[in-house]
Amino acid sequence: MTATQFRKLALSLPDVVESSHQAHPDFRVRNKIFATLGYPDERWGMVRLAPDQQATLLRSEPAVFRPAAGAWGRSGSTVVLLSAAKLAQLRPVIRQAWEHVSASGKRHR
Repeated sequence: MTATQFRKLALSLPDVVESSHQAHPDFRVRNKIFATLGYPDERWGMVRLAPDQQATLLRSEPAVFRPAAGAWGRSGSTVVLLSAAKLAQLRPVIRQAWEHVSASGKRHR
């Protein structure tokens, strides 16, 4: 998986825009970030998942997925080692992140 492939996956979902936060490209739906590139460095991406979704990934693919540092990681933010991830493996994960953030925005309206 490359950063370009990650970007294409994120941008292929409905209503997604690319922006930037703290000098990292991010991907948003309804102005809520569901994925980023370049955190903690250029080898990584990040997806915002529910904690139970994160736990499943960490058990099944520990060489690819890790919790982000601190409270973000405990709340479901999950970093992805791009060089270890496969396109087919990451496609549903990015969709889960998009759905998670989309659903949370609808509940708070």
